[in-house]
Amino acid sequence: MRADAIIAIDGPASSGKTTLGRKLAGHLGYLFFDSGVMYRAVAYAALQRQINVHDEAAISRLAESIRIDVAAPSRKDGRDHDLLVDGQDVTWEVFTPEVDRCVSIVAAYPAVRAALSAQQRRIGRGGRVVMVGRDIGTVVLPEADLKIYLDAAAEERAGRRYRERLARGESIGYDDILETILNRDAIDSSREVAPLMPAADAILLNSDELSVEEVFAIAIRLLERPEIG
Repeated sequence: MRADAIIAIDGPASSGKTTLGRKLAGHLGYLFFDSGVMYRAVAYAALQRQINVHDEAAISRLAESIRIDVAAPSRKDGRDHDLLVDGQDVTWEVFTPEVDRCVSIVAAYPAVRAALSAQQRRIGRGGRVVMVGRDIGTVVLPEADLKIYLDAAAEERAGRRYRERLARGESIGYDDILETILNRDAIDSSREVAPLMPAADAILLNSDELSVEEVFAIAIRLLERPEIG
């Protein structure tokens, strides 16, 4: 594999792509970039500015007007990277139930996706990056050296997120999480622009019966193939 490779990992919510991306980036010494945080940043900015997330024109103008940067973490507080909106650090502020509820609405708008895809490409094309999302291999970085589409059953994904929330001391029901995931899957898969789907040349990997370490081991073997880079 070449030293400045681009790795794209796509898949639905809670399929394990963030965990895999984080481990691969750490193993390779690459930037880990969860592209979903950019959509969260727009949703967060809209909430902060009291812009109705159902106002497509206003949200689109917002996405086109702000600069979002993702960089190597500057603090040792558990973050994977720094997330900046117009220079303001919002790394943790974008992970709230309020943002959770509206991020898929924001992400479905064509102009928002176009604006953020351009920003994602600006960062990703520098190489030495593991980028995860829903349209990285199909739209954002179709030239990626390795494309993985990581999937899992909705019930399995809901269970993972439920356990994560419990571990953080949050009080939320499994059924509520499953409903949110199913709704998000429906929105992501049916949107007109860049719907959730594997790239034609992506490696399909189902993590239902696999541990984190088993998924990671498979990904490492894929990186070692001679055609990568």
